[in-house]
Amino acid sequence: MPMPPPPDLASLSLAEIARLAEANRLPPVESWNPAHCGDSEMRIARDGTWYHQGSPIGRAAMVRLFSTILRREPDGRFVLVTPVEKLDIEVEDAPFTAVEMKVEGEGAAMKLAFRLNTGDLVAAGPEHALRFDTRDDGPRPYLHVRRGLEALIARPVYYELVEIALANGSSPPGLWSNGTFFALEPDA
Repeated sequence: MPMPPPPDLASLSLAEIARLAEANRLPPVESWNPAHCGDSEMRIARDGTWYHQGSPIGRAAMVRLFSTILRREPDGRFVLVTPVEKLDIEVEDAPFTAVEMKVEGEGAAMKLAFRLNTGDLVAAGPEHALRFDTRDDGPRPYLHVRRGLEALIARPVYYELVEIALANGSSPPGLWSNGTFFALEPDA
């Protein structure tokens, strides 16, 4: 059965986004422990593009399907796992990219929701933390998606977050979502 296209984020309320995210039933990959079978010959580039044998995977439905069986191992490796096989997959930065954001409310009552490049919807909060890392090539903002998997927040979305954080006047600069404060500074 083909996966339906993701709904339009702008047309949804945050309550609808939360309901859709909750209803998104994923396979229980954390309970599957098959033998390691080798390399999938797949790679997820820093920009979120999925590749197989060096060629981009052009079908969004295939990427969404593969993303549901992605797991991070305790040693930090990424694998695609089914009940009968486990294959390595190379991930250049984060396996997902947050490409769109919706904001409702202000101050401590603010709620932020993100659409990932896979179509998944994630509302930032206690279970889906925002994290801001600083590296030599600039800031790297991340959103916890599930079970140790993160989304790199796309640069335009990051600029929206910074604008909100600077406008709210908090010290240190940061933002609220679902009752949790996230400082823009890594050590704050």
